[in-house]
Amino acid sequence: MRILVFVLIGLAVLVLAVLAYAATRPATFSVERQLRIEASPERLWPLVSELQGFNRWNPYARKDPQMRSHYSGPPVGVGSRYGWDSSKVGTGSMTLTGQQPGRAVQLQLDFLKPFEAHNQAEFALEPAPGGGTTVHWRMHGPANLIGRVMGLFIDMDRMVGRDFEDGLQNLKQIAEARA
Repeated sequence: MRILVFVLIGLAVLVLAVLAYAATRPATFSVERQLRIEASPERLWPLVSELQGFNRWNPYARKDPQMRSHYSGPPVGVGSRYGWDSSKVGTGSMTLTGQQPGRAVQLQLDFLKPFEAHNQAEFALEPAPGGGTTVHWRMHGPANLIGRVMGLFIDMDRMVGRDFEDGLQNLKQIAEARA
């Protein structure tokens, strides 16, 4: 019985130590990937600024072909919205909140499952020296305590970044095939 008490006290100290350490981690996160694509910003614009265009190369939609999705609001521009529900990639929505035509699109991402999170994303198009366009995919948001604890064991930048890399490769394939 005494050993059990020491084990429980040890586990409690360990859990408190992990929580205390996680609390010292940054309260925000950011992920960014970029890729040069041999297409003009004008050719890429509909693929990043229109949510139906985005879904042609969306790496998360490709992970679950059975994903249920719906669009609402205007078909293009600020206020257009895309929602999804998937047993493989979760449930959430993205809403276009800002745009600088031919240059950048800002989005509000609201994840409901498997974890609730509210983040911002951006697609930015930058003419590349010598031709083509560098496409930047960025996401940032708050990191609550649970997210910071998870970050001690899972490299979120690497995990999400890999999906961004896959998506940018999908975009490159589609955009360069159209060129």
